[in-house]
Amino acid sequence: MHISFPSCAPEYCGPDLALTFPARVDEQPVQCAITAEALEDHFGARSPREEDLIDAFTAHRSEIELAAQRMLNELGGKPVLLHSGYFRFCT
Repeated sequence: MHISFPSCAPEYCGPDLALTFPARVDEQPVQCAITAEALEDHFGARSPREEDLIDAFTAHRSEIELAAQRMLNELGGKPVLLHSGYFRFCT
């Protein structure tokens, strides 16, 4: 399975308090997301405000994409949502 991440900016999803970002698995688009809680707990986001979440994501993008890649491999290329618990127990 070949996984890559386009370099576009993440998108804020207010109702879910998460950021979404695209991946490509074997050239097919797959949506990934990380919760505001994970960004606050593990990547230094100061609040669940869009600007703070994007700043934390940008500063730690490579770590977040690596976690998403691991999860995509585990789930066979299906969409992933990275929660705080994933980083607490799996990294």
